[in-house]
Amino acid sequence: MSDALVIIPTYNEIENIERLIRNIFSLQREFDVLVIDDNSPDHTALVVKSLSEQFPERLFLEQRKGKLGLGTAYIHGFKWALERDYEYIFEMDADFSHNPNDLIRLYNACSRQEYDMAIGSRYKTGVNVVNWPMSRVLLSWLASKYVRLITGMDIYDTTAGFVCYRRAVLERIHLDKVQFVGYAFQIEMKFKTYLSKFKIVEVPVIFTDRTKGESKMSGGIISEAIFGVLTMKLRSLFTKYEI
Repeated sequence: MSDALVIIPTYNEIENIERLIRNIFSLQREFDVLVIDDNSPDHTALVVKSLSEQFPERLFLEQRKGKLGLGTAYIHGFKWALERDYEYIFEMDADFSHNPNDLIRLYNACSRQEYDMAIGSRYKTGVNVVNWPMSRVLLSWLASKYVRLITGMDIYDTTAGFVCYRRAVLERIHLDKVQFVGYAFQIEMKFKTYLSKFKIVEVPVIFTDRTKGESKMSGGIISEAIFGVLTMKLRSLFTKYEI
């Protein structure tokens, strides 16, 4: 068993998932993979099951009964990882917007440089996004700017979904108390890590929009991120904010 686990939530990712898994398993460093599938109508889970026969000690599948949200998928995966001996636990999208080769860079930031959270950052060194329309780039960049202003976190890409956690971070955070399920989940996890005074680093990466399958972005997700952040910050100031 590897000391690193990559958690990949899926919903209708049949066009991407096999290639992504094989890419991860071809890396020079060994990573295990846990796919959390939300009952994809396109039968993504069947592809993963078939591949798990080729990689029985490295590829794992957890199937849920419906589309329950990105945040709950990661919480499920975090708990699964903590029940085992993984030291480094990753979040990663299934659509190749995150380059599998960058897993090693995030891993090294935590294992060699001793950071507790390594973020694959689109905005640390400018705007490193490929194939997004300008309106979406601007929305994402402004959202991160807004979150940084409200929360006080010294993080340029606060909504990033490509992250490596050391085990101690996830053991410290009360996972059942994580409030958000959409992309605000990514902000909340960084905020709780920041408040816990763990060491955080941003590793510049190039984010490439999916070329296959459909985006899961929606107006509700954006609203949750915008308004949820303000609520989260106010609670941390005026109430006992549970980490």
